[in-house]
Amino acid sequence: MNDRAVAVDAWESLFRAQVSVLRQLHIEFPSEELSLNEYDVLFNLQRNPERRLRIRDLNRHLLLTQPSVSRLVDRLSQRQLVSKETDPDDGRGTVVQLTDAGYELFRRVAVVHAESISHRVGEVLSCDELRQLTALCDKLRIGRA
Repeated sequence: MNDRAVAVDAWESLFRAQVSVLRQLHIEFPSEELSLNEYDVLFNLQRNPERRLRIRDLNRHLLLTQPSVSRLVDRLSQRQLVSKETDPDDGRGTVVQLTDAGYELFRRVAVVHAESISHRVGEVLSCDELRQLTALCDKLRIGRA
């Protein structure tokens, strides 16, 4: 069994590192056309087959409440960066799909954003440390020992 104080210290360190890096990435975010939350929606859509997800599945990947995600998707839809349609398998659900215009904007912003991430994270940790960090974070996210 892990010592509780060590677990709390590790969590606190992880949390503070995340806050610090995210604050800097937010300051450096490269687009006047897209907020970091909007970028996150486009990022998650582009990672999926056909660049589409049910809104409830999209919500699982974001740090926003369901109503906030719905309003964000509505704004992106008005700007024609995503499209919305009723889920053909379940009429109660909504499917959100990245449009070509949304994908092009995502790609433009992603190139510059990746450079900022590389600077803030990649220049501080070695490749081995980055791989270890990825493995540890994946393990925490999945919740298995």
